[in-house]
Amino acid sequence: MEPLTKHQGSFLALYRWVIGLLFACHGVATLFNVLGGPQGGQVPAFGQWPGWWASIIQLIAGTLVVLGLGTRVAALICSGTMAYAYFVVHQPQALFPIQNGGEKAALFCWGFLLIAVLGPGRWALSALRVPVRELARPETADTAT
Repeated sequence: MEPLTKHQGSFLALYRWVIGLLFACHGVATLFNVLGGPQGGQVPAFGQWPGWWASIIQLIAGTLVVLGLGTRVAALICSGTMAYAYFVVHQPQALFPIQNGGEKAALFCWGFLLIAVLGPGRWALSALRVPVRELARPETADTAT
């Protein structure tokens, strides 16, 4: 099992890229009527609840997850929007996702929750940031002679 554990951060990053890209593509498809257009209807009008707002969240938060910027918060927002979609749109139709058409919402919800808990893995842009505390710390000169 050690070889798999050794590369856990890399596999998590690949998972983050795939799920974030798929989510962002849903937002792009709905907002701009591309990639097959919006699923289940027409392009929502600017500011229309919940379609337009959900698409904006999908596009922005999905892109942040792909890039690894604010990954945990973005993934938690993505997870929450999919939980909302499942319980408001799908669950009233039937109990199980296979019956109510909510498989994608359930999978995205749990997939993003996993990223929110485990973090971005390797290759996240947030790893390039220098913490503010380190920028504020004065450099100490070597006084030993």
